[in-house]
Amino acid sequence: MLTSSQLRGIFPATPTPVNADDTINVGASKALFSWLLKQGIDGLVPLGGTGEYGALPRSERIKFAGLAAEAMTGKGPVIAGVLDTGYHDALQAGREFAAAGVDGLLVLTPYYTNPTQAGIRDYFLRYADASPVPILIYEIPYRTRIAINPEILHELSRHERIIGMKACNTDMYHFLRTVAGVDESFTMLSGEDTLFPLHVAAGAKGGIVVTANLVPNAWRQIFDLALAGKTQDALALHRRLIPLMNMAFAETNPGPMKAVMDLIGVDAPRMLAPLVSAAPDLAARLRKELQPLLQEFECVPHALAS
Repeated sequence: MLTSSQLRGIFPATPTPVNADDTINVGASKALFSWLLKQGIDGLVPLGGTGEYGALPRSERIKFAGLAAEAMTGKGPVIAGVLDTGYHDALQAGREFAAAGVDGLLVLTPYYTNPTQAGIRDYFLRYADASPVPILIYEIPYRTRIAINPEILHELSRHERIIGMKACNTDMYHFLRTVAGVDESFTMLSGEDTLFPLHVAAGAKGGIVVTANLVPNAWRQIFDLALAGKTQDALALHRRLIPLMNMAFAETNPGPMKAVMDLIGVDAPRMLAPLVSAAPDLAARLRKELQPLLQEFECVPHALAS
């Protein structure tokens, strides 16, 4: 069973390669997983927002969860996103993903219903009690329009089956207040590429990182520096990636990233409605930025390096 001690390092939030009929592109998916494993990632987080969860047919979500679990067997945990709005649909999804072989679930704060803090607390406690595998809390208030009070997170962190969280609240003071009171058995993971070294310096044990799909070795170096207390060095290296991040998130993720993934040997540019492919000019600029980074951080696949 997945434990909080296994939540360490770099966990790419993976996009979902799809075919023209919105089904999973199995070949491209396997190529993505193979690429990431060769780069030494610590685990995978499929089916989050980067994975276009809400646009995927349910059967295809389960299929992709199974492919990720198969690829990672014995190599690191797979933590599947659960982004449903209601408890029963969310729990059913979690059960299906667990049956497909994932190790944990990344459960999104319930949204649209605008719950109270007590409602959020009860939702996660109830979910954790019923879940077949351990869960991580996914807090991303700029998407859900609701934040979780640090005091509620402190309480939830003491539940034996709530083992961590993906922190996407860009308020650093909120992060600091949360870290100050969570249980020792609970792992904080950064969910923001843009704040990653600061989160690690403040207590995160790693991160669920979008652009780690493209330059995982760069993120590994940033993590190692920040974890060693070399915060200034980590920030200096992080600045090298700012243009990449600016372009990767200039349009809704994962559009820009999917447009350039052929550079890592994964040809899967298609998006799912309502998202569309990145603007050609943006894709061209991102491609130009990424190419030297792949060389600099030795992230070029063998098939493309010759």
